[in-house]
Amino acid sequence: MSLGSAAHTSVIPSGIPCWIELACRDEAAVQTFYSGLFDWEFTVQRDPATPTGRYSIATLNGVPAGGLYRAGAEGPFGWSVHISVPQAAAAAEWVDSLGGRVTLGPVAIPHRGNIIHAVDACGAHVVFWEPPATWEFATGVPNTFSGADLNTHDGAAADHFYCRLFDYTSHQIGDGTSLDYAEWLIEHEPVLYRYVMGSEYRPDTPPHWMVYLELDPARGADATAGQALMLGGAVVVQPYDTPFGRMAILADPDGSVFAVIDHSRAVEGWGSAEVDDPYDD
Repeated sequence: MSLGSAAHTSVIPSGIPCWIELACRDEAAVQTFYSGLFDWEFTVQRDPATPTGRYSIATLNGVPAGGLYRAGAEGPFGWSVHISVPQAAAAAEWVDSLGGRVTLGPVAIPHRGNIIHAVDACGAHVVFWEPPATWEFATGVPNTFSGADLNTHDGAAADHFYCRLFDYTSHQIGDGTSLDYAEWLIEHEPVLYRYVMGSEYRPDTPPHWMVYLELDPARGADATAGQALMLGGAVVVQPYDTPFGRMAILADPDGSVFAVIDHSRAVEGWGSAEVDDPYDD
């Protein structure tokens, strides 16, 4: 679930997750939370694509690690993934032809390239980004992006949409029945994951992205979960072991859900997890 590099500063191939973004209700509360949990620092810049015209960049040691903005009254809210495209306008046409829907754009963002916001063929919100040559995104080190799952009710629709759009190869890593979990690969390297939500989710749970953030093994998932509680967040799924590492699913004070993972603690098989549906009100 890791891209395996600290930062990128050149044009990247199509289909690579190249940014993460949080649409929130309370900017001040979530900035305080993530600053305390991940040592992120925030700077504000103009952005014509947000309802307020403001956009906060989170940085770690000076390298951009993600973005944050206050969403409109109707949302969407929560974490989302940006996926790189060579041309935003062409991507918008493909989205429509593959059964998705463009909700915004293409929009030119000063110094950040062109973006489109869309709903994919299975109903999840996603952003496609034509990044500039100066693109920079911290990954593969503690407190930065590690990977993302698309949680959906329709694995076949998700596979068709994204594999046609980006020429991904879909490879099942579950058993396809009790665990329908696939990785999407480019040239045999996994770049994103797709999970068909099981009985731990209510049937009316909307499709959504689960963003994973890398942890320092010296701190680990258990201590991070405890720290999230102290900072006003919540533990949605208690820390448990997986073939990828020990992980937990957390929520910030605004209710947005994300995952943390310590890759040094990978095990064979899946540990037990005490799970609460984060969308069960």
